[in-house]
Amino acid sequence: MGKKVYNKLVRDKIPEIIQAQGKQLKTRVLGDEEYLEALLKKVEEEFAELKVDLNVEELADLHEVLRALADALNISHDEVETVRAEKAAKRGGFSQKIFLEEAEE
Repeated sequence: MGKKVYNKLVRDKIPEIIQAQGKQLKTRVLGDEEYLEALLKKVEEEFAELKVDLNVEELADLHEVLRALADALNISHDEVETVRAEKAAKRGGFSQKIFLEEAEE
């Protein structure tokens, strides 16, 4: 039986799921700096998957990684929501689907 190399951040229960299938695996716990880098790569990975498959599961995966990123940056979910709401109040959201083509400098 061959090995597949992943070298990526995975959800907390993935190792036990793999072990429950009778497979051997190798993991390690990342330091804070490595964890932040891995989260940023995971954002890219999940975003790429969402672009291919526009569904709630992929959106939830991206949301989960963004929540973990906020935690890693010591930013509370309430703070993210407060800043989001303030920006929406000042600059609006995206509900009107406005696409800016050009503007004078």
